[in-house]
Formats: sequence, C-alpha cells, structure tokens
Amino acid sequence: MERDNLMKDLHSLVSTAKDRVATLQDIAELLRSSGSYRWVGLYDVDHAAGVVKNIVWSGPSAPEYPMFPITKGLTGAVISSGRAVNVGDVEADPRYLTAFGTTRSEIIVPVFDGTGESVVGTIDVESEKPNAFTDDLQTLLEACSRVIRPLWRR
Repeated sequence: MERDNLMKDLHSLVSTAKDRVATLQDIAELLRSSGSYRWVGLYDVDHAAGVVKNIVWSGPSAPEYPMFPITKGLTGAVISSGRAVNVGDVEADPRYLTAFGTTRSEIIVPVFDGTGESVVGTIDVESEKPNAFTDDLQTLLEACSRVIRPLWRR
C-alpha cells in the first residue's frame, strides 16, 4: 500500500472512531496488510500498574504475552528509551520475549502521549523473515504512531 493512501486511511479511521478497540483492530489489520506482515499488535502502557497490555492484534494467533512487566522485552527498551527498536534477528537479542517460534525480526514503535514525552502505547510488527524492516518502514511506522496517538487519550 502506498504511504499516502495508508496515512489517509489511518486519518479516516481515527477521525471517525466511535469505539476505541474496534478502531484499533481495524488499524492493526490495515498496518498488517499494508506490508504483508505476519503479525501486528497494538499495546497500552500502564505506567501506574507497571505493565504493558495487548489491546488488539492481527495475525495467525494471539500474543504469547498479552500482559507483561513494563521493563521486559524489546517493548521495555522502547518505553525506557522513547525510541523505536528494530531487531533484524530476534534470536540474537537477549531482550526478546519469544512470542512466536517463527519470528525472525521485529520492530516496535512508541506511541506518545499528547505532550510527546511519555510512551503510552506501542505498535509491534513481526516478520518470519530476518532483517525485514527498513529504516524507511521505521519512519513510516513512526508517522503512523503520530496519526493514531489520539486513540490513547484517556
């Protein structure tokens, strides 16, 4: 899917959202199909409880860890650094929490609060191919994160 069309579709979904979970499910499916990825998940970061919770996912099965400590995994690195993590070989990264035995690469992008200072959610994309995610894709997913940010306002 072309970048402009993806952004247009995301803006449309966010601007017409009536039900947060249903809209986020549509977004996960849109992101997954846009790059023919094996799996996409969207997560809430609950700083008060110290946990990350899966909201929705699109792919062959639910995540192995629908909820986990805020400090664990690649997601923990995203939350603590405030920057995307793009791992081309998850087997070589000790931070990786094995969700699917066939995952070879994963990119996780933060979703920030309205101030842009606190990570309140993440976009998690996985592939069975090593080194599946380019810098251009990371830039695109970061732009997607900014578009869908209003769905994390509480």
